[in-house]
Amino acid sequence: MCGITGWINWSGDLSMEQDTLKKMADSIAHRGPDEEGFWLSEQAALAHRRLIVIDPRGGKQPMTSSDQQLVLTYNGELYNYREIKQELQQKGHTFTSNSDTEVVLHAYMEWKEECVKHFNGIFAFAIWDQKEQQLFLGRDHLGVKPLFYSKQGDSLFYGSEIKAILAHPSVQPQVDRKGLAEIFGMGPMRTPGQAIFKGIDEVRPGHYVIATADSIEEHRYWQLESKSHTDDVDTTTETIRTLLTDTVQRQLISDMPVVSMLSGGLDSSGLTSLAAKEFKQSDKTLGTYSIDFDQNEDHFQKDFLRHDMDEPWVKRVSDHVGTDHHSVTFGADQLLSNLLEPMRGRDLPGVGEIETSLYLLFTEMKKDATVALSGESADEVFSGYPWFHQEKYLDAKVYPWLVNLKGNRICAI
Repeated sequence: MCGITGWINWSGDLSMEQDTLKKMADSIAHRGPDEEGFWLSEQAALAHRRLIVIDPRGGKQPMTSSDQQLVLTYNGELYNYREIKQELQQKGHTFTSNSDTEVVLHAYMEWKEECVKHFNGIFAFAIWDQKEQQLFLGRDHLGVKPLFYSKQGDSLFYGSEIKAILAHPSVQPQVDRKGLAEIFGMGPMRTPGQAIFKGIDEVRPGHYVIATADSIEEHRYWQLESKSHTDDVDTTTETIRTLLTDTVQRQLISDMPVVSMLSGGLDSSGLTSLAAKEFKQSDKTLGTYSIDFDQNEDHFQKDFLRHDMDEPWVKRVSDHVGTDHHSVTFGADQLLSNLLEPMRGRDLPGVGEIETSLYLLFTEMKKDATVALSGESADEVFSGYPWFHQEKYLDAKVYPWLVNLKGNRICAI
């Protein structure tokens, strides 16, 4: 991941504000430890922290158009950037790098706000238009990449994380009644667009924001649609196989090492198998990682979500597809001492030790790789949770995941 942040002021002069801009960028340095970049003019001050994945030399940011009228800060990956680049070249665009960053910039030059409809990927980006004195903020379809903003008088601040906005002295970390309701009412599942802190908003998934001196407009460019499924089992199987194979192939594109998370469940096992096959075609071995806990075998207890320990299944999958597997074991002391790290990273409440264990796993994975595949969110897509199909949860009068909050009794809220 990378980190973006910026400060727009339509009535002032920001050209000498690099010290403040650097403080904003330094607050998210962990997102981009490889490089930093700054761009300042009278009305705009933009910063970027880079984690290099594609084209180390050609993807430096902030990136400007050849006429210096457009300035881009971008966090993400476009999985179809090669196809878009080819289409833009046919329209007369000339490229100087092999980075997807430059493709984003040229796509905006060609299609303006409609560019997001061409993208297949995960992204959050900001483009400052010097001529129009306008800021464009775009976020990917499902909101994988975070993006927040705050309007304060004649200024607008944005950032990949809330802390980048709070690093500016004009923005105060205040939580009002609405923010408290979000924290205690929904926990880690916030209302889309709400960022807890007063005066700070979130660019919602599938949306873009256009900000000028006079207005802020939010537009939806995509939404998930429910349709009747009429394919038979064989056709459905082939469709899913084709989609997943294409997805894995695209997400393996990287100039840095790639590994895969492996829990032994269907989701990560399927993706790992597809990725390992791609690696073998290049005479490479895929590295995989899993989590285990001290004395887990002695103390494991079956619950409504976990019926078995992961490790036996992890080993079977790793042996079957032929990966270089690493099982990372953590103890209670490590979990407790790092319990708040995910919250500090997100600036928002999370889900406790689950995120802490993932944070520790990612720390270990980063020693060997920059990019990782995972089966996260597959349960939401393929109905993996029990509340998708068990009457006990379907008939509950509360959110289904709260049914087991206190023993086996339904808890009212």
